[in-house]
Amino acid sequence: MSATRQFQVTFDCAEPERLARFWCEVLGYVIPPPPAGFASWDDFQQAQPPEERDSWFACVDPSGVGPRLYFQRVPEGKAAKNRVHLDVRVGTGLVGEERLAALEAECARLVPLGAVHVRTLYDGTDSCIPMQDIEGNEFCID
Repeated sequence: MSATRQFQVTFDCAEPERLARFWCEVLGYVIPPPPAGFASWDDFQQAQPPEERDSWFACVDPSGVGPRLYFQRVPEGKAAKNRVHLDVRVGTGLVGEERLAALEAECARLVPLGAVHVRTLYDGTDSCIPMQDIEGNEFCID
């Protein structure tokens, strides 16, 4: 049996730092310290050639359990539905109206951060709330 490998989730985006900070708020992630030799991320950015400044940013799970999220600037905008998306799991172990209430509470927390509530799916037992982040990437609260 082979060992489990670490992985990161990469987002193509227009504004890497802004999107990374949004996902920090959603997931409770943190911005890691700047690279060795730099007092701040601003110092690091200023040391880069102009065409590379603000081209990427990352955030990490402070517990070290979840994957690193990496955000890279790309020139093109989002054109279609994501083929892969994150599911933010807040209703684990809950059912019916109790689960729906937990999902709606999380939705209400994320909308002021810039998330967009797309719709609420509820069939009397199971529920899911598809949303979009600040750059239009789909994700679900479930």
